[in-house]
Amino acid sequence: MHFQWYPGHMTKAKRMMQENMKLIDLVIELVDARVPVSSRNPDLDELGKNKARLILLNKSDLAEERMNDVWAAYFKEKGYSVVKLNAKKGGGIKSIQGVIQEACKEKIERDRKRGILNRPVRAMVVGIPNVGKSTFINALAGKACAKTGNKPGVTKGKQWIRLNKNVELLDTPGILWPKFEDQTVGLRLAWIGSIKDEILNTEELAAELTGFLVNSYPDVLKEKYEIEESADGFENLRGIAESRHCLVKGNELDTEKAAKLLLDDFRNGRLGRITLETPENN
Repeated sequence: MHFQWYPGHMTKAKRMMQENMKLIDLVIELVDARVPVSSRNPDLDELGKNKARLILLNKSDLAEERMNDVWAAYFKEKGYSVVKLNAKKGGGIKSIQGVIQEACKEKIERDRKRGILNRPVRAMVVGIPNVGKSTFINALAGKACAKTGNKPGVTKGKQWIRLNKNVELLDTPGILWPKFEDQTVGLRLAWIGSIKDEILNTEELAAELTGFLVNSYPDVLKEKYEIEESADGFENLRGIAESRHCLVKGNELDTEKAAKLLLDDFRNGRLGRITLETPENN
């Protein structure tokens, strides 16, 4: 199975980020807690190298809690601030303001020494598709969100959102896409739904997922679908189709319907909390 991303978006998004980077103090990067490395853009480390950095392990409720801690320690060791987040339900949101202040304390101290007091921290929020960027911004801003309009030096169409007197977010149009040569990264992103299903072979994708689950989370398929787990991914799909009465005319097994069911169950946490990568296999 081959995955192709959209390099046209990359150039435009990268240029936009470079233009805005000089205006901000902090890069807030959302990653999916199930795939914290595969869901990062490799260019960000270069683009934001002189900025404070905060990584939000979003959808942490869908990932294994033990692995959330492992990944948080991994990123902290590399010098990032880290928060485990569930933006949809608001988990971790309350701690964000304090972490932002802590991440930017050197900048705040520098300002104070130069006599600049009470200038808000300016942060840019970045993240790949389907990682929960908009949900996070809405949860953090709440109803108190006030757009402060265009400021000098900011190209038209980019809005500053004032969260409070201490923090302003730069809400930038356009999406920063990861580029990947490693097809395993593509596979993981397809499993979590960051690549459109319409351009993928759903049955092949789901069969691959059953292979991963049988190896890394044995008995999950057995418990959920009451099937005998097999090393053959398509055999697992046939088992799911039979167990869930996914049939087409003539009582043939509908493995495509079973594949969609499995992917939906995985993405919504109905198979339990599952992490797809570890620091060791990256």
